[in-house]
Amino acid sequence: MAINRTFGCVRLVWNKTLFERNRRWRTDGTRISYRDTDAALTGWKRTQELAFLSEVSCVPSQQTLRHQHVAFGNFFAGRAGYPRFKSRAGKQSAHYTRSAFRMRDGQLWLAKTSAALRFVWSWPDIDPAELNPTMVVVSREPDGRWYVTFAIDTDGPEPASDTGRAVGIDLGVLDFVVDSAGDRVANPRHLDRKARNLARYQRRMARCQKGSMNRRKAKAKVARTHRKVRHARKDFLHRHSTRLVRDHDLIAIEDLAVANLVRNKRLARAISDCGWGEFRRQLEYKSQRAGKTLVVIDRWSPSSKTCSDCGHQLAKLPLSFRHWTCPACRTHHDRDIKRG
Repeated sequence: MAINRTFGCVRLVWNKTLFERNRRWRTDGTRISYRDTDAALTGWKRTQELAFLSEVSCVPSQQTLRHQHVAFGNFFAGRAGYPRFKSRAGKQSAHYTRSAFRMRDGQLWLAKTSAALRFVWSWPDIDPAELNPTMVVVSREPDGRWYVTFAIDTDGPEPASDTGRAVGIDLGVLDFVVDSAGDRVANPRHLDRKARNLARYQRRMARCQKGSMNRRKAKAKVARTHRKVRHARKDFLHRHSTRLVRDHDLIAIEDLAVANLVRNKRLARAISDCGWGEFRRQLEYKSQRAGKTLVVIDRWSPSSKTCSDCGHQLAKLPLSFRHWTCPACRTHHDRDIKRG
């Protein structure tokens, strides 16, 4: 299949370019620019060994060079980790810009393919024949599911109407969200609900011979379970972040150091399953899009041990104490509920 070959070429270009970057840095201590990687890609296509790179569209390969250049920019700016090599067992994707595809009567034609790409449209209220996409992303999940994503230029949404309400939220493991009004949202623990089946599928995969068809089927079953957990978590986060932004003009959230918290071996899996970082990311872009305000509270602010009535601050408040009484004014407090 032409798209599978494109995935392989994109993965090869990414890994080979990353290897050259690492080698150049170790030997010379210099960085490689995007222009250098583009010239190297042209040279690879002229060799007999890598001449097959010219048999697929050149646009996805050039796009992966741009993505790697951006990835290193984010790494040096401290916004992301060091780029890693891609595996054929992971998610595969190819990005096609305007010059590498065309839409005709709702049908998608990719460069260097002999037939239109069939896809199932997920938006019944929108006619795909009226789309004018700027980019098309074809991807394949590890469990074998295929996706086609269209990027289009559109006007920004109008700011949402004011509600006159503000809320402070506290993120946790037992309760995913506790707000300043005392409302609690239980942590659904998506991974825990699938953990038993997932462990059984992983044991079954471990007993299969490497390279066999049975192992490939067992591996796909493990990937499907992870996909269900991932999609359920994402749906949960979208629902609650949208509700908070829709119902409030101002949202206050703590600046949690998630990367440091997951170093706790006992809580790492539970914290990762919560998706706190993704939840904050969704709140940030949804608040900006709706014209609302998101306030990030300093992680060192002693809000849990400060009385909201008289301002008295406790010297210590162990994590095991979920409730406390102010010694100055005798006000009873829940450490997860901050009242202003």
